[in-house]
Amino acid sequence: MNSPVDDKIEHPTAGIIIIGNEILSGKVEDSNSPYLCKELRFLGVEVKRMVTLPDEIEVIGRHVHQYSRDYTWVFTTGGVGPTHDDVTIEAVAHGFGAETEESPQMLEVLEGYYGERLNSAHRRMALIPSGAELMQLPSMRSPQLKYHNIFVFPGVPELVKSRFSSLKEIFRCGEIFLKQIYLNTEEGEIADALDATCEEFSELMLGSYPALWNKDFRVKLTLESRTESYLEEALGFLMSKIPDQNIIRVE
Repeated sequence: MNSPVDDKIEHPTAGIIIIGNEILSGKVEDSNSPYLCKELRFLGVEVKRMVTLPDEIEVIGRHVHQYSRDYTWVFTTGGVGPTHDDVTIEAVAHGFGAETEESPQMLEVLEGYYGERLNSAHRRMALIPSGAELMQLPSMRSPQLKYHNIFVFPGVPELVKSRFSSLKEIFRCGEIFLKQIYLNTEEGEIADALDATCEEFSELMLGSYPALWNKDFRVKLTLESRTESYLEEALGFLMSKIPDQNIIRVE
C-alpha cells in the first residue's frame, strides 16, 4: 500500500475517478476533474490518469483498488448520497473486500442536520468502509472520508472545491515550475527542436499544442520541471533551436 498522509513523498502522483451515469450520458458536465488537475499540479502532484465510470459497484471497486496500488493519492467524486445510484462507498469497500458499517460519528452529523426527518435513506450516508478514517474539516458540517490513500468526495462541484481547499496542504510537495512559449509557426517546423530538447533534457515535461483558430499564436509550448534552474537551462536550449522571428513571447 502507498505511503500514508504524513510521509514525505518526493514525486507524488494521483489518479482521479469521476463516478456517475449522468456524466457519461452528457446530462451533467464534469467540472471536478479539471479543477482537481489544476490544483494538484500547483501543489506538485502529477495526475497520471483519469477515468469516468458508471454507477456500477464491480467496475468502481476494481478501478479504485488498482488506482490505490498505482498512485500516491486517489480522488473519487460522485455517487455519495441517499439514493439508489449512490454506490461509491459500497464499491470502495467491495474493491478491497471490506464490509461497510454504520459510523456513529456520521450518524450524529446526520441526526443534527435532519432531526426528526431522518429516515432509512438518509442513514445510508452513515455507512463507511470498515477501517475508514473520518477527517474533520474546518467549516464543514460533515467529515471527509479517507480510506487508505483514497479520498471520497461528493459530486457537487462546490463541495469538492470547499473540501479539497481544506485538505490541500496535505498534498503539497514542492512545486512544478512552468514556462510557456508562444510561436507563429506550425509544429512540423519545430519538431526537430522539440526532439533535440527532449533528448538533451530527459526529465523535462515538454508539451506542444497547436492553436488552429487562434489569431494571436499558432503553437503554444509548455516546459515543466520540478527544478527551476533545470527548467531555465532547458528553456534556453530550446529557444536557441527556434528562429527568433518565430517566437512571439515567453511567459
